Amino acid sequence: MPDIELGESIPPNTAHAVSVSLPTWRSNVGYEEGEKWVVDSMTTGYPRFFVHKAIDALADDIVAKHGAPGQQQALRAMLFPTPKTARRCLDFMRTRPEAGSAVDEVRIVDLVLDPMSPAPDAVRALKPAMSAVICPTALYPVAKQYWQHSGDGTSSRRAEFCHRLFKEDLLVPAQTSPRLPQQPQKVSRGPRRYQRASVDESLAKMAAAANGHPQNGHPSAMTDSGSADETEAFESSRFLEERYGRNLALSLVENAKSAIRRRIAGVLTTEIDLNSALPTMDSNARGLTNLREDDIYLVPCGMNAIFTTHQTLLKARGSLKSVNFGFPYVDTLKILEKFGPGAIFYGRGSEADLDEFESRLKRGEKFLGFFCEFPGNPLLTCPDLVRVRRLADAYDFAVVVDETVGTFVNINVLPFADIVVSSLTKIFSGDCNVMGGSLVLNPNGRYYDALKSVLSSDFEDNYWAEDVIFMERNSRDFRSRIDRVNENADTICQVLRAHPLVRDVYYPKYNADGKVNYDAVKTPHGGYGGLLSCTLQTTAQAVAFYDALDTAKGPSLGTNFTLTSPYVLLAHYNELDWAATFGVDPDLIRISVGLEDNLADTFAAALRAAEAV
Repeated sequence: MPDIELGESIPPNTAHAVSVSLPTWRSNVGYEEGEKWVVDSMTTGYPRFFVHKAIDALADDIVAKHGAPGQQQALRAMLFPTPKTARRCLDFMRTRPEAGSAVDEVRIVDLVLDPMSPAPDAVRALKPAMSAVICPTALYPVAKQYWQHSGDGTSSRRAEFCHRLFKEDLLVPAQTSPRLPQQPQKVSRGPRRYQRASVDESLAKMAAAANGHPQNGHPSAMTDSGSADETEAFESSRFLEERYGRNLALSLVENAKSAIRRRIAGVLTTEIDLNSALPTMDSNARGLTNLREDDIYLVPCGMNAIFTTHQTLLKARGSLKSVNFGFPYVDTLKILEKFGPGAIFYGRGSEADLDEFESRLKRGEKFLGFFCEFPGNPLLTCPDLVRVRRLADAYDFAVVVDETVGTFVNINVLPFADIVVSSLTKIFSGDCNVMGGSLVLNPNGRYYDALKSVLSSDFEDNYWAEDVIFMERNSRDFRSRIDRVNENADTICQVLRAHPLVRDVYYPKYNADGKVNYDAVKTPHGGYGGLLSCTLQTTAQAVAFYDALDTAKGPSLGTNFTLTSPYVLLAHYNELDWAATFGVDPDLIRISVGLEDNLADTFAAALRAAEAV
């Protein structure tokens, strides 16, 4: 997959790709600086940082139709899947001082499927809906903060699906929602055979035909009957089926969710036909005696798993500060700081940091939860979870572990945690074309009953059906891919560690401070994962190495192909000095290892380019 043009999706020509090509060091800097030659070339971007064009297109049309008359040019909309998520965005905007009094001008439009529409039952079962937070253009960056941090925003597939309905006037303001003044709209239902009256006259026949059971025994019977009305009804059914997604195999969505949950639990390890019975939940799934499928929650993306976990803990345990232990993925710390009473940050995640945290506990300080990644991103550090669990039991705080990088094939952290979160977008999917996340409750945890109670009343299943279908399909060979990725990562580490221009290699197997902690939770047949980072002796050498490396280059990780990024530059461009205080080098290069052959030769060639500097 090398030689992908600047701004092209990764994978190329993929409508809902999760990554975008930034093939040179300079293009990464240009992206962060907002330089036109980079920004104008981008067809897509990482979904929580770059609003997908399908989402933007629907947002623009909603503003044009439902924005205050005469003011549409000064308005923008941020889209969410439900009224609840949209109102959380508005509540967040009200807390931000930069919003000022202009936040009073923000309005929400809730759109639902027209109850009088001719949409088939299968489309109705999806409950297609969209809530738009319409705000003055100056406040859009504030709304986008919430979008980025929370992961609550709509998925691009949901937006694409709902946009088709919206264009046909089938997605309309909810009657129970306050409606903004609307401009007169010309209603067009298309050709007569697609208009409501024509369809309503033959709903029963349409439903039967669409499901392969026409009343006269065969679709052709409708035309053989000679009835123009019946012919038009069948054509309407086919039109709606093709236009509104009846080819989604919607009857399998719930089975697909169940299959994903059981893969996460570790009880479904082989490919399976979703029409078949799924394996039962083992009594010892994930090393626990009573883990149930309904203890595993699926959410639209990994960051939403962290956001949902934090919000659930606040409701279950009260308003307490959290601890973010180890240098985190950028939005984890933002969630803990912006959506509650704040957080204590231990950026190095060292034993000395853990000692200092224990001193706080002994002095009587109380905490909501201890959030950590295992291993951490990008330094691959591993906290001592055995000690953390002991402290949590003694001093009454929840332990939340993000296992995205380690994966449950390589490590089993659930016995040490109250909640385990993960981004399924990464190696669980592998194909880099769908988002997803999960959170798993430890049924033996001291907060289980309180957390379950909150989730039972508050949790919304916002994982869009099309995304579910893609995720289930992609994850079928998850375990075998992990084994290959583990091997390839170790091979690359050996190449890098042997070269004099490479200053440091960060990988759990070779991190002196973390290997013991990793091995304490490593599964019997697990490896050390598919993510590693390195630094070279000079910036110039790092640039030459990155530019010459013959892999895909862009944001994200956990892809079936090797994906490289100057991670710190991209994630912390405006706070590089701050990151450096925690031992995170601004020139660090992060490598997400894929399934390719001959990766040793690929990295050796890039090192030769660095030698020439």
